[in-house]
This record gives sequence, C-alpha cells and structure tokens, in this order.
Amino acid sequence: MTRKKHGKIIRTTLMMKFCSLALLLTVAWTSLRGQGLADYGIKAVAFENVTVSHGFWKPRLDTNSSATVPHSIQQCVITNRLANFEKAAGKKEGHFEGWWFNDSDVYKTIEGAALSLITHPDPALEKTLDEMIAAIAAAQEPDGYLYTPRRTAAPDYQFASYVGPERWSKLSSSHELYDLGHLYEAAVAYQRATGKSSLLDVAVKSADMLIGIFGPGKNRDVPGHQEIEIGLTKLYKATGNTKYARLAKFFLDERGHANGHELYGEYSQDHKPVIEQDSAVGHAVRALYMYAGMTDVAALYNDESYKRALNLLWDDVVGRKTYLTGGIGAAGGHEGFSYAFELPNLVAYCETCASIANILWNQRMFQLSGDGKYVDVLERTLYNAMLSGVAQDGRTFFYPNPLESDGRYARSPWFAVACCPPNISRIIPQVAEMAYATTDNGVYVNLFMASSATVTVKGETLKIRQETEYPWDGKVRISIDPKNASADFALNVRIPGWAEDEAIPGNLYSFLQQTKERASIQINGKPLDGNAPKQNGYVMIQRSWNKGDVVELNLPMPVRRVMSRSEVKDNLGRVALQRGPLVYCVEWPDVKDGHVVNLVLHDDEKLAAERLPNLLGGVTVILGSARGLKCAGGAAITEETVNFTAIPYYAWAHRGKGEMAVWLARSPSAARPIPCPTVASTSKVAASGGEPKAVNDQREPSSSIDHTNRFLHWWPRKGTAEWVQYDFTTPTRISVVEVYWFDDTGIGECRLPKSWSLLYRDGAEWKPVKNPSTYGVEKDRYNRTTFDAITTDGLRLVVQLPDGFSTGIHEWKVE
Repeated sequence: MTRKKHGKIIRTTLMMKFCSLALLLTVAWTSLRGQGLADYGIKAVAFENVTVSHGFWKPRLDTNSSATVPHSIQQCVITNRLANFEKAAGKKEGHFEGWWFNDSDVYKTIEGAALSLITHPDPALEKTLDEMIAAIAAAQEPDGYLYTPRRTAAPDYQFASYVGPERWSKLSSSHELYDLGHLYEAAVAYQRATGKSSLLDVAVKSADMLIGIFGPGKNRDVPGHQEIEIGLTKLYKATGNTKYARLAKFFLDERGHANGHELYGEYSQDHKPVIEQDSAVGHAVRALYMYAGMTDVAALYNDESYKRALNLLWDDVVGRKTYLTGGIGAAGGHEGFSYAFELPNLVAYCETCASIANILWNQRMFQLSGDGKYVDVLERTLYNAMLSGVAQDGRTFFYPNPLESDGRYARSPWFAVACCPPNISRIIPQVAEMAYATTDNGVYVNLFMASSATVTVKGETLKIRQETEYPWDGKVRISIDPKNASADFALNVRIPGWAEDEAIPGNLYSFLQQTKERASIQINGKPLDGNAPKQNGYVMIQRSWNKGDVVELNLPMPVRRVMSRSEVKDNLGRVALQRGPLVYCVEWPDVKDGHVVNLVLHDDEKLAAERLPNLLGGVTVILGSARGLKCAGGAAITEETVNFTAIPYYAWAHRGKGEMAVWLARSPSAARPIPCPTVASTSKVAASGGEPKAVNDQREPSSSIDHTNRFLHWWPRKGTAEWVQYDFTTPTRISVVEVYWFDDTGIGECRLPKSWSLLYRDGAEWKPVKNPSTYGVEKDRYNRTTFDAITTDGLRLVVQLPDGFSTGIHEWKVE
C-alpha cells in the first residue's frame, strides 16, 4: 500500500493464503488496543522531588529562570512568532512571518518556562504563559488542526513549497508533525507545573485528529523531521490513553517502507525501516529525536527488535561519530553526520540542539538498561557540548559548537532559525531530574551535584543528600535519611568511566597514559568492603540503611591527556586535556600574542590544576607551557616557550573573538606555525557570495574535497558568473596567482569551474591581465597562472560556474 492521503484498505477474506501487508498491520494495530503497556524499569526521580542547593548547577538553574526563559519569551514577541498565532486566530491582521517551523519555538519556550515554574514559582510568568496559551488555543481550527503558516501565509510566501498546498501534502518538509510534537511536550509540562489543562486540551484535540487521519488504511506518510513520536508518548503517559503511544509506534514503524512511495532518504532517516538501521546518517537532530522516540517505544512495548537497533546505532554514534565534547553532527552542510571518524575541529558543526538530543536519548537508554555508560555520555555532553551553547548570562547562544576557532565565533542573542535558545531553556531544568533514579529495589546516584532528593523505594520514603563541589572536586558526600528507623535497599553509585581510565565509552578516545589513582568509597568512615559488587559502571551497596549513614565517594581528578583513534585524521599527532568530566581548551586571552594553533605541547610537559574563583564565574584551570612555532622566512621556523592557561571548553568565547583549540599538537609536525604574511593574507578580500576570508587564511587543503578547513563556495548558485577579489593595502607588483579549487563530487554540488579569468584594477576600471598562461581547472593541486607583471591595488578572479553546479575555492595565492 502506498503512502497516500486517502489510502484504501485492500479487502480480503480469512480464507486467503496470503494476507496483504496492510491487513497484517491492521491486525497488529488492533491487537494492541486495550493492551497494557510497559514502561522504563528505571524511573528518574522527578525534579519536583529534587532540590539543587548550591554549587555548579544552582546558579545555572537560577539564570535559566531569571534570564533565558524571559529572554526567549521576549524574542518570540519581538520576532512575531507569537503574533503568528494571533493572526491565525483572527485577532491580528497580517500574514505569517518567518520560517515555516517557527511555531515550534513558541512551544519549546512554553515548555522551558513551565519546567522552570516547578522549581522557581513565578505568578507573573504563569500569567504570561496563560496568555500565550490562550493565543494558541484560539488559533486551533475546529477539528484540531494547528499550524499557523497554513492559515495566514501570503499567496507569495517564500517558503510555500516547503509547506505544501494543503494539509499533510508535504510532510517531508512541512514540519507540521514536528511542531505538534513540541506542542504536546509543552502541554504535558504546563499541566505538570500548574495543574492547568488549558494547553493539554489543545494537545489532546490535535492528537485525536491525528488518530483519525494517520494509521493503517489511512494516511501512511511520516514526518520529515522527527519529534511527534516523543510528544505522543508523553501525551500517553499524561492521559493514560494508549492510542497516542500506538500512533507514535506507527510513525516509527512506517519509516523506510516505500511500498511505491518515494522515501525521503538518509537525510531524514527514511532510507530503511528503523529496526534495520545500524548507522547514524543524515540530519543529527532528526536522527537522535527519532532514537529517543524509538527508546520510548522499546520501553512501552518491550520490543527487542527496537532494542537491537538502538544498541547498534548507539555503538556507531559513540564509537565513530562523537566529538570529545560529546557533540555530534560534524557536517554543517546538512547539520548532520558525516562518514565514520570524520570529525574536523575548525568546521565542526555540533549543533546545540543535537547535543540536547544526545542527552535526552542517553537518559532514556540508561532508564532502559541501567548501564552507566549512557550516563557517562550524557554527562560528557551536558558539561561540554551542550553547556557551550549558552553564555553564562543566559542570553546569548551558539548554534554550532566547534572545537577550534580562527577568531570568527561569537554567541548570538537569537537566530533566524531559533531552535537552540528555547531548547536550552527546556533542558537546563531537566538536569536535576537526571541526578537520581529508582527501581523496585534501589536508588541510582547518576550525576553528582549539591542537592537533596526525596525518593520512595520498597514503599519506604527516604531522603538522599549530596554535598560536593563537583565537577571541580571529586569528593562527594552522600547522606541517607530514611523516614523510619531503617530501610533495606541497594544504593547504586556511578563510578564514571573517566575515573577508571576510560576516556569515553568505546575506543574512539583514550587516555595517553594510565593512572594508578582509583575511585574509593567509604561508608561511615570505613572503606567499602572489596566484595561490594560492581556492575555496568555502578558500585551496588545493598544494606539496611539507618538515619545518619554517610557514603563518601572520592573520584581522583588528575589532568589527563586524551588521544583519538588514528582514523580521526584531524587529530593525528594531537592531544586534548581533560580533568574529571570537563574537556579543556586553550583560548586567545590566555597565551602570548593570542595564537593557539601553533602550540606544541610535549608529552613530558608538566601540567597543574588551579582554582581561579574570579575567572569566568569561577573555574579550575590547567596551567602549563608549550612551544610556539612561527615562520621566520622561507622554510625556517622559530620556537619559543609559551605559557598557557587552559579553561573548561564550555566557558570559551566569553572574552571576545579570537583563536581557540581543544586539540593541541604533540610534535612540531602536527602544529600549524604562524605563517609569514603574504600579499594575499594581508589583503582585504571580498566576493559575490560565500565566505571570502577563507581564500586567504593560509590553511593548506589536503585535497579539493577537504572539508576540515574553511572554503569559499557559491552554492546554491549554479551556472552563474561569480567573482572574488583582493584589495591591496598599497599598489603591488603582481605576475603570478595560484588557485586551489574546491570540488566535492560524490558529496555535494560543487565542481571545478567551467572557466575563469583574471582582472586587475586600473583606476576605476577592471582590465584583463596580459599574456596569461593557461587558466587551470585541475583538482587536488594549486593551479598556477603567470602573466605580464602589473602594478595594481586590486585583483579579481571572475569564475564561470559549470552548468547545473556550483564552484568553490580553498586558497588563492598571489606573487
């Protein structure tokens, strides 16, 4: 059966030898009706029952409530995202404004605000949310449909082709279902925070409409951007209505089943059935939202085929496609996964939303399995890749989070595509809910933070309190306070992999040297019995607990050097620094002359940790010295000792733009010496499109298809005439140019140019150079052109893009 809006069920009889696929799916669908669903065997302790008292996370929770949440609401007003709902309700005149998925930013903002209300009650904020929700409810159509671009977009709306001519007609790109997923999550959060059902009523009305439209024998299209699956399972848990969980599973089960319908492909993870997928491909946020939804379904239906696929996908992501910071999605072109081990640092994408999705997925994988390796990845991503996405003031953000900077990065207060800021506002409050978990027999301590939690185990209520300065200090004091005199249960204390010589689960990264320091545990001042079982990253302490019992965990935090597998070409000969769960970087204010990528940190160089309470909100830094390499003319290189201070990666970019690097060279051959200035590098560069500064940054490409450095390209323009030019500081005598073309055949749509020519500026005119040699268009080399010497203050390349393709340039040298 094809995916058509008005699909028909093929009628058959029970006497037929073979049933149609549609009938089989219908039977399976029907058999699940009324069937009780399972759930995660491990329950997170709700943050209503967790109080974060001080330390690392308390100020961040407060900042999220006082700054990020109101900032996100304000931006939704300023950018007319909220007005789009008022227009759809007929309360304001005008057409829809912005990107066609902007509704989702309002929903995520409401969710973040609602979760913040749970721990930071604010009547004024609650009143604001009530008004926002009223606008959303008024915009909902009588049958439950809710998608403001459909109601108010102008006839000439620039993104009409993505929206489609009618409901559900372009699910590959419309984000209709994606938006609703975030609506459902917001609705559940708001009811949870306030007890009000105003937004939940909107969500239920919408979801009931979907039940009548999608399913076996109905519309069998799937969303191009996953998220509805997560929202539907949350709606099921909030209402107890299993039909929402069934629809979530249906959307997942339908992926990769063409049946005559053209699939969306790898970009949207619609290239094969989800239970057959074993490699992370395509858009990273879509993928991990899908994996999170799959994990929910695997738990609800105890589906072993889902679990097998999830384990394979996790192994691929963590073992081949994750940055040391926990960031994922190396390729900026499609905001997604690249080939295995292709993890460039300068152009790393590592979208903040992808880091958040990674956290949400790993939390679910832990609850499904009880394995601490998932919390290890969650913690790494939380403290590094995700936290880098928001400034300490809570009002500026990163979209990508690279592991190296050449001075072009600064956080922004908002984005045209603003998925990341409201996503930050909703993940920060959830951190407390990731700290503790329970089973029928015990309690898990997963994240270490100064906090207290009220939990129930075996019908007994007890309080657990943590006292710690983690992540700066590895000492954690855990106090147990049963309500009654004593309580018998298992306390499972996570021992992070980094404390046991495992840089990250899998073998993508490893410590340069092993350490003899090991984690230790004491109970009431006495070392834990060596026979205490340890499994899946936890020490399990099974005993009868009395009031006043104290567990003391000591996690040594030496400075560790980290290496990549040799397949990660960008990190060959390089080392990164880590202390505890934190990855470090060296940034321009903390080195002489602001240069970083030229540093060589030898393996025998001593490193020391020091607490600096007045730097970047209070951080522990790593102090050391390296050798700084610099061009001395020709091929000569000079070296000098350079003292440096490495800071936690999450804290970079708070002191202005400049160089930054996570990975430092271990030997001169892996460093990038400060190059000698050239005519090209000192010129002002401009172009008809793309990123002009890439052509004179003096970073040498390894091939035409090299994506590890910046390059100028004119995509999506194709077949047009384009230009790039140098303006020299003074009139300069020139007779040679060399051009290294970018060509990504097999990956993208850039090819070698059809032709090109060279002009020089003579007064106000651009004139062709005289007697040029061949204008070369060869790959993987510099194409050298000579011509009669000229003296000019400007030089221009005029490039004819090939028919049906674009073109790019890595470097343009001038002599």
